Amino acid sequence: MVYKTLTKVILITSFTVGVSSGAFAADAKLMMGASDAMLANTCAGCHGTNGASGGPAAPTIAGLSKDYFIEVMQGFASGEVPATIMDRIAKGYTDEEIGQMANFYVGKPFVKAVQTFDDGMVKQGEKLHDKYCEKCHAEGGQSAEDDAGVLAGQWTPYVAWTLADYKAGHREATKKMKKKLEDMLAKEGDEGLQAILSFYASQQK
Repeated sequence: MVYKTLTKVILITSFTVGVSSGAFAADAKLMMGASDAMLANTCAGCHGTNGASGGPAAPTIAGLSKDYFIEVMQGFASGEVPATIMDRIAKGYTDEEIGQMANFYVGKPFVKAVQTFDDGMVKQGEKLHDKYCEKCHAEGGQSAEDDAGVLAGQWTPYVAWTLADYKAGHREATKKMKKKLEDMLAKEGDEGLQAILSFYASQQK
């Protein structure tokens, strides 16, 4: 009788410990997993609160399409997209975590930068955009739905640096973009490029 009772106590104790251990493991796993917002907040130091950059050194990343955000982050991690520091930062995240950050930023509004531009070049820049860029960067460069970068209201230095990388071949462009960029530069030169940059910078509302 004593043996049976002791055995019963041991079984109950073992079951309780097992359940408690399982619950603890589940809680630990839950605590270890960062939320979308927690991961995205690691970007705020350079890209601003909710991805709205406050200065020209880093682009605004709020309101970008999920596919574009993931593509660029994975490009940084693989080295396909040139960077000064983002290549090292991107390597610290898993594909799942990059997807979580993309989920966070796609739901935030794109805040256009208030910056200076050459007012006399805006109209020319708009015409050049319509001719060379609109098919991929719709709505005057404002649409994120085409899974390309938002250009309207983005910081000019960032857009200029990115175009310079494409122009120099440091960053691989799609065949369509490469042809359009080469055609525009051949016909309009750097002045045309400055006009397009002025057009994007002028869109502040």
